[in-house]
Amino acid sequence: MENTYPKHEKLKSKTTIDLLFSEGKSVSKFPLRLVYVPVPDSDSQIKIGVSVSKKYFKKAVDRNYFKRVLRETYRLNKEILLQNNPQPYAFMLLYQTKDKLSFSEIQEKTGHLFRKFAEAIANDK
Repeated sequence: MENTYPKHEKLKSKTTIDLLFSEGKSVSKFPLRLVYVPVPDSDSQIKIGVSVSKKYFKKAVDRNYFKRVLRETYRLNKEILLQNNPQPYAFMLLYQTKDKLSFSEIQEKTGHLFRKFAEAIANDK
């Protein structure tokens, strides 16, 4: 499987983002939170966006760094989501602390978070 983050996997739709935050469920693994909602009419199995709060990182340079790290950890761990995904989902991956964790710590926590999501949707059936 290719570890890529192509354009068709990027979450851009305002209506889908609004749906995520109004009706979505979430799983957490500190300091990350994954908000998800099934989207029946999607051209891709996964749509994902990343967010880092201005509340925790005032400088755009810092926010952009952590967004790059989140996108990269998603790219490296996305097979966990694809293997356990019976239908198309939209995701928002949020970084929720002012602690500056290393790439390896964030990657490890992303893997745990994606496995936790897989368990959550398996239990919902």
